[in-house]
Amino acid sequence: MKLNQEQLRKIYDDTCRTKNVQYSYGTAGFRTVAKDLDTVMFTTGILAVLRSLKLQGQYVGVMITASHNPYQDNGVKIVEPDGSMLLATWEPYAMQLANAASFATDFEGFYAELVKLIGHEKIDLDVGTVVPHIVVGRDSRESSPFLLRCLTSTMASVFHAQVVDLGCVTTPQLHYITDLSNKRAQEGDSAPVATEQDYYSFFIGAFNDLFSTCQIEKSLSVPKLFVDTANGIGGPQLKKLLASPDWVVPADQIEITNDKSDVPELLNFECGADYVKTNQKLPKGLCPSSFDALYCSFDGDADRVVFYYVDSKSKFHLLDGDKISTLLAKFLSKQLQLANLEHSLKIGVVQTAYANGSSTTYIKDELHCPVSCTKTGVKHLHHEAVTQYDIGIYFEANGHGTIIFSEKFHQVIESELSKSHGNSPLALRTLSCFAKLINQTVGDAISDMLAVLATLSILQMAPMDWDKEYTDLPNKLVKCIVHDRSIFQTTDQERKLQNPAGLQTKIDSVIAKYAMGRSFVRASGTEDAVRVYAECQDPSKLDQFCNEVVEYVKASA
Repeated sequence: MKLNQEQLRKIYDDTCRTKNVQYSYGTAGFRTVAKDLDTVMFTTGILAVLRSLKLQGQYVGVMITASHNPYQDNGVKIVEPDGSMLLATWEPYAMQLANAASFATDFEGFYAELVKLIGHEKIDLDVGTVVPHIVVGRDSRESSPFLLRCLTSTMASVFHAQVVDLGCVTTPQLHYITDLSNKRAQEGDSAPVATEQDYYSFFIGAFNDLFSTCQIEKSLSVPKLFVDTANGIGGPQLKKLLASPDWVVPADQIEITNDKSDVPELLNFECGADYVKTNQKLPKGLCPSSFDALYCSFDGDADRVVFYYVDSKSKFHLLDGDKISTLLAKFLSKQLQLANLEHSLKIGVVQTAYANGSSTTYIKDELHCPVSCTKTGVKHLHHEAVTQYDIGIYFEANGHGTIIFSEKFHQVIESELSKSHGNSPLALRTLSCFAKLINQTVGDAISDMLAVLATLSILQMAPMDWDKEYTDLPNKLVKCIVHDRSIFQTTDQERKLQNPAGLQTKIDSVIAKYAMGRSFVRASGTEDAVRVYAECQDPSKLDQFCNEVVEYVKASA
């Protein structure tokens, strides 16, 4: 394949209208106001093709979304063939290409950067035998169709890529379908491209298998659930699942609200997981009709979920990512014990410094389960879960997370099932079924919702029973504007400051004054500010505690 420089130049000139904007690629990919994304979409499309070529034509996913951001924003991120996020060593390439196109005075400046990247990764464009494969999806934002055209402008015309356009899907669906397409290709499937229907069939089947397995011993029923889908893509996609003839839960047990994905300006507006978590209150349009009902909220692209309920005194109770982690850890630890596998398979929970201290204490002291702490960011949690545990449970407090089941887990379960000749313990069959219910490529609001519903049903727990497992310490997170956030350097998984010199000692002196006090300071990833987190036993002293830390931060900035 020869690179048609003149054709690439024409598309560059036609597409890259936004200039002199500095782009940064992080865990969320590129994300900013939609009107500034034409240039970065052009370069991201090229990088996705190069990534596929580097990997001998494997399917690489690209998702257009800005998740929980307001409707004016949009974004894009690249997905690895196994459904994970873009390899960290390729993130700088994404920024280099985007900023070369943004700041170059002409095409030659951008093209020189492209040639440099191709040479550095030793990608041979002349081979001709490797065809790049790209899977693209987008959320329901009004800007997404135009940005899709910018993204795919060079894929087929310049690089002769085969592009699979999934249309409007959730981010987790894009991850799952990319992974499944590659697995099928590796197995020699003549029609390897997975579809949206594969996603629904798999997770409905997993839920039904788990229910039918556990109903052998007791009758199960799911709690009444109201789902706020943030007026995003999660609404229509969840409706497709619930409308399936194979779905076993009665239609009136799950009700969807805030499902106007066709009204762009309502996306994430006073609703959705981020709104509920941040404001600690019900989303707009949801009025509690039952005190024993369970509620949950997705974000705009349905890759995170938080739960909540309202008690008999009309008080709101949040069940966030920490609560989800502890519930699933409680359930799976119990199943391992019942199956006599607690010494054969290692289960653990991965958290960040933002996890509430009470959840960490509960996991260690009540569940007797290991806990790891990593830097903030899903890629760090995911890596720790994969490398340290056979069952690695991770959820950020915002509700984004999943469970990773190791290859050893599957081997041990299959071996034990084969030994029992059809008479295996219920716990063993439950573990086998439950592992299939989890989308292990990425956090998935729909999959996680099904897992929580199944867990509560099997444990026969009401929402308030779940909440009573432990009580969160009062906590507060504030933003402190600083002149230069780069001087705030951390260690110990972001829980301690190395610089500015002496600041950590001052923070420690404040912490020592408050019962069960904990506080840390970390730089924002997107603006010149630092985040100050504080928690302590006495809610009446929380503001004072936090303010004392903030004052030391301001004096050091």
